[in-house]
Parts: sequence; structure tokens; C-alpha cells
Amino acid sequence: MGRSFHPAFSPRLKSFFLTLRFFLLLLAVVVGLVVAFFLPALLVPLQLALGLLLVLTLLDILLLYAPARDGAGPVFGRRVMGEKLANGSDNDVAIYLENQYRFPIRTETIDEIPVQFQRRDVLFKATVPAGQTTVIHYQLRPVKRGEYHFGFLNVFVRSPLGLGQRRFRFGQEQMVPVYPSFLQMRQYELLAISNRLTEAGVKRIRRVGHSMEFEQIRPYVPGDDPRTINWKATARRAGTGTDTLVVNHFQDERAQQVYCLIDKGRVMRMPFEGLSLLDYAINATLVVSNIALLKHDKAGLITFADRLSAIVPAERRAGHMQKVLEVLYKQRTKYLETDFELLYSNVKAKIRQRSLLILFTNFETLNGLQRQLPYLRRLAKDHLLLVVFFENTELQQFLTQPAATTEDVYNQTIAEKFAQEKRQIVRELQRYGIYSLLTPPQQLTVNTINRYLEFKSRGLI
Repeated sequence: MGRSFHPAFSPRLKSFFLTLRFFLLLLAVVVGLVVAFFLPALLVPLQLALGLLLVLTLLDILLLYAPARDGAGPVFGRRVMGEKLANGSDNDVAIYLENQYRFPIRTETIDEIPVQFQRRDVLFKATVPAGQTTVIHYQLRPVKRGEYHFGFLNVFVRSPLGLGQRRFRFGQEQMVPVYPSFLQMRQYELLAISNRLTEAGVKRIRRVGHSMEFEQIRPYVPGDDPRTINWKATARRAGTGTDTLVVNHFQDERAQQVYCLIDKGRVMRMPFEGLSLLDYAINATLVVSNIALLKHDKAGLITFADRLSAIVPAERRAGHMQKVLEVLYKQRTKYLETDFELLYSNVKAKIRQRSLLILFTNFETLNGLQRQLPYLRRLAKDHLLLVVFFENTELQQFLTQPAATTEDVYNQTIAEKFAQEKRQIVRELQRYGIYSLLTPPQQLTVNTINRYLEFKSRGLI
């Protein structure tokens, strides 16, 4: 905007700015007057041109400050967005511009977005016909939870002459909270309700055996498992003159407890595509908890670091997801090392029923795992424990690049050592009967849902 705006001198016209077109025309006239010093025949036409430029500028001012047709403001603008933003997701923002002038206008709109976004591309140009409304759409992707403060909506309006422009300011300072990605949660919720989770990458898992609760008997239909035929009930029906086969119908075991345990220690501060590992874990927790409720299980939450931060008991009441969302909104990473002994003692004291514990943490070395392994083994003794930790995707990309120098070979050797340690961590957990999930951050939610559904299908919880 700095290329075209210079304030007028009149205190009554503080919202009026001269444009680049005016200064280019003025420069052309000034250059012509300099040339007219050597060619006097050009002096009078150039003086007339200068006078015409000033007259058109005054006319432009009159047009821009003329009253609207209905007596209200000649231009109206507003920003439309949600009451809260979803962290890590693309949030839609709309700007409505209404033109009440008697002529079409060209606009340049600057939205004063929060400083956290660090964006300089929020200048939008549009042409609005007389008496009509134009809508401008754009998206914002926050990468941190917290309070975001929006400023004013600045709309610079030009008439068809384009020699000046008038600034309008709309709205007021607005605080919008950024919550864990409820947009992602709703997306998976809709897919789960319509049985379309496979579209998001969730696998269809074949059920093994009948580790489910009996619900009712019903007539046999093609495709039913022959092993579910109830021969005694079929024989009784045959005695009444009905020779239709009937089968036992089972339903998933319900009301199981699913707890997400979120490590907030320094190992979760590592960034990936703008989000920290903690934010990925929080977004996945929100989705998995909601899926668990849709599967008629109870969802709970524990966050911890060097001390216990929050506990949400596993429930399935109305409004429970809002409670989980509010707790996750406030979580921040700590700089100290995580106390897994504290986690174990609190889980033992507060979770009496055997539950699925999904532990979101990160281990970079085998030694780091072995320090916490005694507490993980104790947790796995009383509960079904799934340890979720993260692949270093940048490290994997580095390993796939060809080595051009001796230094590259050395660096790739070190990188392979770290990648091998991750695989050793998986094997070490398997050796003690602890389930693990090594996943890239961007696939965390889908992979965690797959493991939860796998445990459900196998009747492990």
C-alpha cells in the first residue's frame, strides 16, 4: 500500500489518499513543463493539462464523499468467521463488501489479522458494481493454540477516475480463541456416522471370532457367517411351519474405557510443519476420543510432564467432548523431563477398571526408553497400553537422498543410526508385550484410529 498512498492536507479529508495514477500524471505534466522551458509552444497546453488534473482530482473527491442513495454509508464491509479457530486446519474467513454508491468502485481491502500468522498477503482487490455485494474468501491456518486478536477491516475505495481513494474502517478489535482441531474431529465424526472412515485412510478390519456381546436373533440373509446360525432356534421355527434359518446377531462390547495420556515434556516441543508434536497429539486425542464415544465407549484424558496437569475421568455424557476440548485448549509443553513414575502412580490410583491407555510421547534413543520402561511395563500389566511415538520424517527424507561427498556419507550414517534406534524401540516394547505405534506426525490421527478399531475388533478391550 505504501506505493500509492499520501494523505491529503485538509484535516477534514484524513481518510483521502492520492493514488499512484495521480502522481504519474503529475510527473508527466512536470516533465512536460520542464521541456516547455525549451519549447514555449507546449507551455499553454501543459498548463491546461495541469488545471484539468486538479479539476478531475477535486471531482474525484466529490464522488467519493458524495452521500449514498439511501442516505447511509456509501460502503459497508464486515468480516465473517467462526467464533473459534481450529489449530492446524484451514479456517475459512469471508469479507463482505457492499457498494451503495451510484457508480461501480474498485477496492483494496486490508484485513488486520493477528500477528501470529506473520502474513503479508492479506490485501485483496475487487470490483463492486453499484448497489451490489461482493464476497472475498481466504483461509487462515493457525499453528498455536491461544488467543488471537484481529484488528480493523480497512477498505480503500476508488471511483472510476482512480485519482484518489477513500479509506473506510469497519469492525473493532476482536479476540478469537484457537482450539484443538475441532474441524478435523467433525470430519471424522461425519465419516464414522456414515460408515465412510475408509475415505480418510481408516482400514476395514475383519473381525476375528465372536468377542462381542449377543444382542438378538434374526433371519439369515446371504452374506451372513454360517457359523452364526442358531440351529436350535431354526429347529423350533421349523416345528411351527417356518423353515427360515435364523442367526445370532452380536454387537460390539460397549462402555469400555479409553484414556489418552499426553506427555507434555520437552520431547514434545519438536516442530513439524509449524505444529509441535504436542499439538499433533492433542488433535489426535480430540478425534480418537470422539470416535470412542461414537463406538459407545467412554473417553478420558490425562496430561502430564514433571507433574500431573489435568485429569478428565472417562465418561460418555452429553457435553463430555466440550469438556475435553476446553482442557486440551489450555495445555502447554514444559521444559523439564517427564516423570513417568508420577504417571504410573496416578493411573493406578484413579483408573480402577482395565482400560485402553493411548500414551502419546516421543523416544529418540533406546536409552531414553529404557529409563521409563519399568513404569510402562507396570502400566501394561493392569491395562492395555499403546505407546505412540513419532518418526523423524526429515531424517527419512535425508536418508533417501544420494550421497555426493564423504561428509554426506558420514551424515547419512549418523542418520541411519538414529532411524535404527527407533526400530529398536519398537522391538523392545514388543519384547515386553507392549503395543507400539511409530508414525509420521501427519498420519498420527488415522494410524491411532486404526489401532483403536483393531483392538476393538480383536476384543482386547
